Amino acid sequence: MLSKIKTCVLYGLEGYAVDVETDLSGGLPSFSIVGLPDISIKESKERVRSAIKNSGFSFPVSRITVNLAPANLKKEGSQIDLPIAVGILCASRTTNCDNLESTCIIGELSLDGKITGVEGALPMVISMRNSNLERMIIPSENKKECGAVEGIKIIPVDSLNELADYIDGRIEIQPYSCRYDISDPEETFREDFSEIKGQPAMKRAVEIAAAGMHNVLLLGSPGSGKTMIARRIPSILPDLDFEESLEVTKIYSISGLLADKSLMRKRPFRSPHHTSSRIAMAGGGPKPSPGEVSLAHCGVLFLDEIPEFPKSVIEVLRQPMEDGKISISRASGSFTFPASFMMVASMNPCPCGYLGDPTHECTCSRSQIEKYLGKISGPLINRIDIQVEVSPVRYDDLKNASAEETSSDIKKRIVKAREVQKSRYKDIGILTNSQLGSKHLQKYCRTNRESDILLKDAFENLGLSARAYNKILKVARTIADLAGSENIQTGHIAEAIQYRSLDRKYWR
Repeated sequence: MLSKIKTCVLYGLEGYAVDVETDLSGGLPSFSIVGLPDISIKESKERVRSAIKNSGFSFPVSRITVNLAPANLKKEGSQIDLPIAVGILCASRTTNCDNLESTCIIGELSLDGKITGVEGALPMVISMRNSNLERMIIPSENKKECGAVEGIKIIPVDSLNELADYIDGRIEIQPYSCRYDISDPEETFREDFSEIKGQPAMKRAVEIAAAGMHNVLLLGSPGSGKTMIARRIPSILPDLDFEESLEVTKIYSISGLLADKSLMRKRPFRSPHHTSSRIAMAGGGPKPSPGEVSLAHCGVLFLDEIPEFPKSVIEVLRQPMEDGKISISRASGSFTFPASFMMVASMNPCPCGYLGDPTHECTCSRSQIEKYLGKISGPLINRIDIQVEVSPVRYDDLKNASAEETSSDIKKRIVKAREVQKSRYKDIGILTNSQLGSKHLQKYCRTNRESDILLKDAFENLGLSARAYNKILKVARTIADLAGSENIQTGHIAEAIQYRSLDRKYWR
C-alpha cells in the first residue's frame, strides 16, 4: 500500500513542499528513508517507531520505504517525524489519508507519541500558504506564532492519537486564528532618556538617527554616556507594524529564539560582544542560520567599542548596511537573509580614550592612535550617516535638578516623522529616508539655491564622496521631517553637514 503526505523543509527563510511517499511491501522487515535525508531525519526512524507503538497502534511488520521527494533537495529538520508517522499509518490502512491532498503536516514526535514544537514553523506556514495549500497541521506549541497568518487553516495538535482521530473524523479541531495587537500600550522600558543629564547634541543626533533609521557613530572619552544613550534607543523607536513583526518573527523562529512562541512585539536590540566571529555576525554554519545583522532586522545593532572587534568582522557589515540584506554562500547552497537595521557604534578617540579631553591628558603615541583608528576602514566610516563627537558630562549637568525630556516625548516626534515618510514612500516600497536610492533623491530631497551653494562648498572643501553627499541629503530630509517642513531648508542641510565632520578630523 502506498501513501503520500505533504510536509515542508526550510532553506533560509523559504519553505519548500516535500512529498513523503511511504510504501509497505513484503520481505524481511526493514525501515529505510531515502531522498537526501540528513542525520536528524535518519534518526527519526526510531522516534517514529516508538511513537506509533506507544500511541497504541501496531507498527507494520513489513518492508517500509519512505521516499522524500523531490530527491535532489536536501532535507533537514525534525519536523518530518510527524508526516512520516502519518504516512506509515495511512499505508498500513490504520488511518485514512484521502482528505489530506491539500494539507501540509509538520511536527516532531516524542517517544510517547506527543507532538513537540519545531523551529521555523512561521516561515513554513507562510510558504505553504503561498503555495496555495489549504490546511496546515502543526504542533500546538507553534500555534501562537502561526495563528496570525491568513489564507490557510491552522490545525494545532498535541499527540499522534489526536491527529489520527482528526484525520478519521472521530473528533473535530477548529482552525486556530488570532489577530495580534502589536502595539502594547502598557509597554515600559527600564531605561529612559530622562535619566541622561545634559548631552543635548548627542540626544539630538540619536533622535534624528531613530527618525530616519540612520546609522550613527558616537565617539568620545570614557564615561561620556555613549553606551548609556545607545541602550535607551529602543525606548524611542516606533512600534513594529504587523508586516515588520512577521518578518522579525520569521527570523527568530528559524533561529529558535522565540521565547513564548508568539509574534515579536518589540524591535530587536542586538549588542554582540567584541569577541564575536564573522559567522556569528553575518550568519552561516553547517546549517546556515541568521547572524547578528539579521537578528537586528527592523531594530538596532549596537557595537560597543567597535575598534575592539576584529577588522574582518567589522567589514562584514558593509554589504548589509548598503543593501538591507545579506547573502551567504555555502556548499549546501546560497541563502539570503534580511538585514535592514540601524547600526549604532561607539568608540573612544584613542586607546587610552582621552585624546582631546579637556580634563585628562592623552598618553597614546601618534602611531598607537593611527593603529587604533585604522581598525575602522574608510569605506565603513563612509557608510555611517551621522557621526557625533561626545563631550564629557559637566558637573553642573549632573547636579541639575530640572527634569530631562522623557523617552515617550521623543518617541512621539519620531513616530510622527516616520508616518510622514511611510506616506511619502508608499508607492516605491520603502519605509524610511535611509532606504532612499540614488534615483529617488532628486524627487524627494529637493534643495533650494542657497542649499545647493552650501552643499557644493562642503563637497569641495571637505572632499566628500558621492555616497557622503547622498547621506547628507537623506539626513537633511529626516531633519526636515522632524521639523514638520515639506521642503529641505538651508538650516537642515547645514546641520546634516555637521554630522559628517569626524571622518575628516580623525580619518584624514
